[in-house]
Amino acid sequence: MKAIELQPLGDAEPDVLGCLCRALQETFDVPASIRGGTMDIGRFFDDRRNQYNSTAILHQMGGSSSLRPDPHVAPDARTLLVGVAQRDLFIPILTYVFGEAALGGSVAVVSYHRFRNELYGLQPDKGLMLERLRKVAIHEIGHTMGLVHCPLQYCVMHSASYVEELDLKGHEFCPHCTGLVSPHLTL
Repeated sequence: MKAIELQPLGDAEPDVLGCLCRALQETFDVPASIRGGTMDIGRFFDDRRNQYNSTAILHQMGGSSSLRPDPHVAPDARTLLVGVAQRDLFIPILTYVFGEAALGGSVAVVSYHRFRNELYGLQPDKGLMLERLRKVAIHEIGHTMGLVHCPLQYCVMHSASYVEELDLKGHEFCPHCTGLVSPHLTL
């Protein structure tokens, strides 16, 4: 990976994208940028679930969908494309997902919908929401580099299904996962 590009999905907020962009650049020590324009995700909305299908979004972003790929979104082979949404995502076998990426792929998608404290009846905490988003984005990028879930709770590659689990893990790779990620970061 030589660079990371964030693709705004739907109504993703510019300030959130900016914070995530800086965090990913710092974490991976590669250039990171935000693509101009947004990808309309309305066609991926499921009325029955009141959520957006992350797998369909991922396939559209990567150009491997039966839908016509958006020419402004298709990734470059050296650039990792991360779609960022503030809408609730799902895959058919789960109630919701924080993000999704194909193992060894070049595209990931993340959502910060479930990271807002207000959803749980708590006081807003934008810093905590941004930290949760950072962890999930790094986790999904790890999947694009071929990493699977790590058994170490502090590792960013540890699986988290709930925000409470997400809050317990760090935003860094454990030594083992760091060793697996390092070859992917050569410029």
